[in-house]
Amino acid sequence: MSDPLRRIDALVEEDTLPSPQVRQQLRLAAGLTQAEVADAIGVQRVAVARWEAGLTQPHRGNRLKYAHLLRKLAAKHPDAVAGAPDEG
Repeated sequence: MSDPLRRIDALVEEDTLPSPQVRQQLRLAAGLTQAEVADAIGVQRVAVARWEAGLTQPHRGNRLKYAHLLRKLAAKHPDAVAGAPDEG
């Protein structure tokens, strides 16, 4: 399976998150700020910044909400994940 397809498959899993770089690319493709994403999930902006930097991972409840948001953004903006490298 090609790398882009593997990354897209990962987005389909209920609580699987794409790489931090893809998370940021999806948010930017949708024209959203970190504060807007944070507000939608119910966390502080700094949490989203840390998730996108790969410094921390969201806890289970937030992870499910974040993964759901990212899946929706990936469906709406498939080109945002097409050129991203795999998470190693």
